[in-house]
Amino acid sequence: QVQLVESGGGLVQAGGSLRLSCAASGRAPTMGWFRQAPGKEREFVATINWSGSAWKIADSVKGRFTISRDNAKNMVYLQMNSLKPEDTAVYYCAAARSYRLDQLVENYDDWGQGTQVTVSS
Repeated sequence: QVQLVESGGGLVQAGGSLRLSCAASGRAPTMGWFRQAPGKEREFVATINWSGSAWKIADSVKGRFTISRDNAKNMVYLQMNSLKPEDTAVYYCAAARSYRLDQLVENYDDWGQGTQVTVSS
């Protein structure tokens, strides 16, 4: 089991940027970011492979968000630019034991507690 701790959330104005960080207790083959807005289901945001050489980004954030990882530090990052009010949600870091770039919540094995991101208009 991998313990995950997110940080970097906060309140930002529309058009601003935030960088989320996820500290992992160990290394997982596939890492992902998901988000959940009030009253909505948890949704995929981004995922990255073992080496950091491949990733997938949700269409809703493509061109604005990027995912990266630093295996030497067991860290995963989500850089969020040009933030919109609709990006407001709790953002979760997740780890999967599979080597696939997966977008499904149920295929991730370990989850962090989440960090709140609020974008004001």
